[in-house]
Amino acid sequence: MPKIKTNRGAAKRFKKTAGGFKCGQSHRRHILTKKSTKRKRQLRKATHLHPSDVRMATRMMPYS
Repeated sequence: MPKIKTNRGAAKRFKKTAGGFKCGQSHRRHILTKKSTKRKRQLRKATHLHPSDVRMATRMMPYS
């Protein structure tokens, strides 16, 4: 059997950790003037992928 290819888009967005998949937060690209400093600061931190999306990410990244 040939090897399964990793989805390169997923590989750039998610990182496998012991607790699941780590990913960046959304809403940090544009229209930042109306967002509060506190909100923008809290969006800097990475978060974990929602449990319902973990199966999808695992299939896209089989060797991570």
